[in-house]
Amino acid sequence: MTDEAGVLVDRHDGVVVLTINRAAVHNCVDSDAADALENAVRTFEDAESDRVLVLTGAGGRAFCSGADLKHPPRLRNAGPMGISRLEVGKPTIAAIEGYCFAGGLELACWCDFRIAGESAEFGVLNRRFGVPLIDGGTQRLPKIVGLGNALYLIETGARIGAVTALRMGLVQEVVADATALPRALELAKSIASYPQASLRADRASAIALDGIVAEAVRGEPTLGIDEMRDGLSRFRSGDRPEPPAGAP
Repeated sequence: MTDEAGVLVDRHDGVVVLTINRAAVHNCVDSDAADALENAVRTFEDAESDRVLVLTGAGGRAFCSGADLKHPPRLRNAGPMGISRLEVGKPTIAAIEGYCFAGGLELACWCDFRIAGESAEFGVLNRRFGVPLIDGGTQRLPKIVGLGNALYLIETGARIGAVTALRMGLVQEVVADATALPRALELAKSIASYPQASLRADRASAIALDGIVAEAVRGEPTLGIDEMRDGLSRFRSGDRPEPPAGAP
């Protein structure tokens, strides 16, 4: 196992586990962590022996709560969160425990599918502070849950639980808390054992996207405007209004 700037990398017989290891800040991503995620995913893509990637968060309280708003990751071609604009040719799985918010939700949507602990929570909580979705959320979320469900989450900023996420199709399995990663590894090992050429071809055909660049063009100009600066000032001062409760 290696540890680079808050990201752990572990390998299990063709399966790579990336763990965002910043539990003290609910696994929020700063520039160093984003760099480490990008490096790890590029290495995964290039390594012939690596067949499936599992993305998770350390500590059990959060998968990822988004960008570290006190130390925001910089803009980059691969996406502010490090990997959202990278196209990989191999399967990816998110193993989610606890909070999966904002850019963390976008990272989960970057993965092919999602396994969640029963106490996991999801939401576009960045809506409260004027921070746009520029890590693929406007493109991937509607494709995963349908336009109505996506706009419900994007416009209200509501927090939803794992049961509602399962009903929407945001997650594919809900498991007992603390077992999302073992279940994801079980599935990953099965996937890694299959013939890979046809699997990767079918995967690529299913997930082709054409709107990521358009999202960046529309969203990035809203960074740093007055209302976002005001929202971040409120965040830093501890003024964090609760979003409306989503369906249980």
